[in-house]
Amino acid sequence: MFILPKLPYDYAALEPTLSADTLHTHHDKHHKAYVDKTNELAQAAGLAGRPLEDVVREARRMNNAKLFNNAAQAWNHAFFWECMAPSGDAGPALPSGGLQDAIDKAFDGLDTLKGAFVEEGANHFGSGWAWLAAGSDGLKVLSTHDADDTLTRDGLFPLLVCDLWEHAYYLDYKNDRKTFLKRWLDEVANWKFAERQFAAANGKGDGFRYPAAQKDEAKDRRDAPGQDNRPQA
Repeated sequence: MFILPKLPYDYAALEPTLSADTLHTHHDKHHKAYVDKTNELAQAAGLAGRPLEDVVREARRMNNAKLFNNAAQAWNHAFFWECMAPSGDAGPALPSGGLQDAIDKAFDGLDTLKGAFVEEGANHFGSGWAWLAAGSDGLKVLSTHDADDTLTRDGLFPLLVCDLWEHAYYLDYKNDRKTFLKRWLDEVANWKFAERQFAAANGKGDGFRYPAAQKDEAKDRRDAPGQDNRPQA
């Protein structure tokens, strides 16, 4: 069974950019619903116990839209939580090293990258995700619709993502997605995580993986041959 990963920070740690109320609703309700449904659908599709990355790709290959939508959303949200970090008293960390060099090469600086990311996300019609990804021709900003992500796109390695679904920002920003994106990049975007992802894209270290599926030991005991499954007095 896939678990709902805990947030890597306290629910109130991203305030005032994102409220504790938003994170409780987003993580505890929306993300949990995707994980629960993925467990149910992966079992039915014969994919239980596989890494979530495999489930997402297999669901797309099998044209199983319901499983793909739930599994990809479960993965996207877990990745999204890692893409944020409390800014602290000294302000948010900025990209450095190889990532900064790649940003300068692709966008002529961080401010231009931020502008491209905000415009991509703000102009994206409907629900989806805004990504910064590494490809064979350098860094690029792109958006995907609904549950779609970079896992099924050859040659793309995700560095950062921001959730464009209304449940990600509506409690705090109403319909002002553009302001949400600007503040997200300026105040809570986790560039240290993006640097680790960039290193992994270049063969240095491991990239993000969804927590491994856990064996349902209680179900195994219930289904074991010869097991007396009658309620005990």
